Amino acid sequence: MTDFEALKSMEQRLLWLSSWIVHNANHLREKEEGDVKVGGHQASCASMVSIMTALYFHTLRPEDRVAVKPHASPVFHAMQYMMGNQTREKLENFRGYGGAQSYPSRTKDVDDVDFSTGSVGLGVAITAFASLMQDYLEAKPWASNRQLGRMIALVGDAELDEGNVYECLQEGWKHDLRNTWWVIDYNRQSLDGVVHEGLWEKIDAIFKAFGWRTIVLRHGVLQRAAFEEPGGDALKQWIQSCPNADYSALTYQGGAAWRKRLMDDIGDQGEVTTLLDARSDDELSALMNNLGGQCVQTLTEAFDRVTDDQPTVFLAYTIKGWGTPLAGHKDNHAGLMNPSQMADFQKRMAIPKGKEWEALAGIDDPDALQKLMDDAAFFSRGRRRFEAPSVKSSGPVFLDDRNQSTQAGFGKILDAIAKTDSELADRILTTSPDVTASTNLGPWVNRRSLFAREAKGDTFREQRIPSTQKWQFSPEGQHIELGIAEMNLFLMLGAAGLSHSLFGERIIPIGTVYDPFVARGLDAMNYACYQDSRFIIVGTPSGVTLAPEGGAHQSIGAQLIGMSQDGLVSFEPAFLDELSIIMDWSFDYLQRSGEGDPDERTWLRDETGGSVYLRLTTRSIDQLGLKARDDADFRRGVVDGGYWLREPGPNCEVVIAYQGCVAPEVIEAAGRIGNDRRDIGVLAITSADRLNSGWTAARRARARGQENAVSQIERLMGSVSRDATLITVTDGHPATLAWIGSVMGHRTAPLGVEHFGQTGTISDLYRHFMIDADAIVAAANHLSAGRNIRLAKQV
Repeated sequence: MTDFEALKSMEQRLLWLSSWIVHNANHLREKEEGDVKVGGHQASCASMVSIMTALYFHTLRPEDRVAVKPHASPVFHAMQYMMGNQTREKLENFRGYGGAQSYPSRTKDVDDVDFSTGSVGLGVAITAFASLMQDYLEAKPWASNRQLGRMIALVGDAELDEGNVYECLQEGWKHDLRNTWWVIDYNRQSLDGVVHEGLWEKIDAIFKAFGWRTIVLRHGVLQRAAFEEPGGDALKQWIQSCPNADYSALTYQGGAAWRKRLMDDIGDQGEVTTLLDARSDDELSALMNNLGGQCVQTLTEAFDRVTDDQPTVFLAYTIKGWGTPLAGHKDNHAGLMNPSQMADFQKRMAIPKGKEWEALAGIDDPDALQKLMDDAAFFSRGRRRFEAPSVKSSGPVFLDDRNQSTQAGFGKILDAIAKTDSELADRILTTSPDVTASTNLGPWVNRRSLFAREAKGDTFREQRIPSTQKWQFSPEGQHIELGIAEMNLFLMLGAAGLSHSLFGERIIPIGTVYDPFVARGLDAMNYACYQDSRFIIVGTPSGVTLAPEGGAHQSIGAQLIGMSQDGLVSFEPAFLDELSIIMDWSFDYLQRSGEGDPDERTWLRDETGGSVYLRLTTRSIDQLGLKARDDADFRRGVVDGGYWLREPGPNCEVVIAYQGCVAPEVIEAAGRIGNDRRDIGVLAITSADRLNSGWTAARRARARGQENAVSQIERLMGSVSRDATLITVTDGHPATLAWIGSVMGHRTAPLGVEHFGQTGTISDLYRHFMIDADAIVAAANHLSAGRNIRLAKQV
């Protein structure tokens, strides 16, 4: 058996197994749940079988990384099963609880998934940013001894409707992208129909404009051979001008329909008739289905011709449902073979009953196929998931500023780290979507410079023009400047935050963005967290504090995003010492990879680690006398999510709980209320996210019999009189803190921002939204028992 014959055997085996995985899972669901389908995939994955066979068993090397098209997951799982990296149990439970995932998942599948996919377009684009990270690491002396791999995406043609793909192309062009392949499964069918004619020409033009090589794989070896026969030119011209919908319909109808249509359209021209008559209906159908993306010989030859590092897109013409009875039908996206079709398919594939799961069943030369698997370079080193040692921090960097904003404090802390000759400083990588200077990353960049593979000087500095920014690019640089596209920011953070696993090198990625624009990149942020990528994202300025810019630059619901996003813990410190402690804790937290047993003090699963979202502000506030607060209990409270800034007494009538830079208003209001109310308490919340998560986790623990489970917020609120009124205040949505009243059943007045802001000063907007000191005092006056509180400010 030749290499191509062995590849064809693998192709047929993967076609069978992937179809069987879906059919078997659906059969089980129908038995358990009635007439319930688990979804298609049989047709969607069939078009990818040839491409994946050629790549994984001929072209790829262990250093290559692949983002598999979501609907090709059955092929991926089948391939991993063949290679011993996936279990039959999980495949029999495909799409079921605990089974192989519908879409390849780094965190939920046991097989060797490089990039999770599922949110279309994002799995494509992240390969470009992974390639940039590979270049970044190659330039560093502590990470340069490695073979460069190709970052490859298997792309559905309908994914090219996603805007983030084109944002990524532009960013790649800016950074001289290389070692990136995208293989487009051009089956010309999407979920709801057939793609528009001539799309391939637009794809070709767009990619070439950004410096990519484009290779169109339209015809397989059978078609190319037929084109050399008399009458072949006419056949080639007909194929290339046939509308996509017609080609799909004829594919589904088969050889007789092909013959009639070709004779009707081309006519009896002697040579064409001879070409067609030389083939049976089955042979004619095989010829017309032999597109470039369904021909392993065409694919391997095309892949082998690319020997440089220029980014390359392969436009591989395929047939959706290729090799199955569903081929070409416009409804096949969610289609499943019925039992009789599956029985016929099994017979045609020569799979004996009872042998469906056997790796080499139905193969004429199993020894040759086994040799192909044994020799496959991609699998030669086993599982390709790396680990990397943790990078230690030397402790919090405390600042001496008496009046400062947390955004400025963040910049100063990073600048202090940048001055050190430490491993932590060397491993930090910052990035920002064109807001580097305005989010206080300037000092870090001035000390650590910007990254580029080729050095580029700072023209202003060279010409002695004064500037606070030193925009020098070099391979040693530790900042990657991005354009104004927040999707690219989070894809960059996602790729950088997987460096320890993809490349075996620890990176501490820190990204900054205007807080309201977190929502612009939310899909990519969720995608990064879904992959368990590790990064710090700084959203600033928070709330309505960028008051003169108006509502477009003010954030309302970002706190709720931070609370609801899995894999991401959010903080909103008011004071610099809180920020220092949180940043130091975050450097460690994002490197953890434990089993996740809950901490019985907080009931949070901190040992698993995760990413961190810091919501900061440009508003300068008084820092309270920071040095007196550097003790273990204070640090613990800051990290756990809250502590008493003013502890309530036994007869407390009012508690004010706040998060973020409304601290001055709360402190002023507490002083005024304290003149007329007893034992007022002020609860400083650094993370509503952690308090809420601990609370729900403790309640679940108690439901499971752990009666002594008490969360941080229950511990804090447990000593407050049930008769006390709780006022929650934040520069964001009031729901962020309103839930605290439910912890111990306190009457609650939630103050916050629910509507778009307008231009003005911070005091104007705080008064407008009723989160200023007067509003807090008024809430206490109207809702709490006791004598009337004097509303005038105390002089």
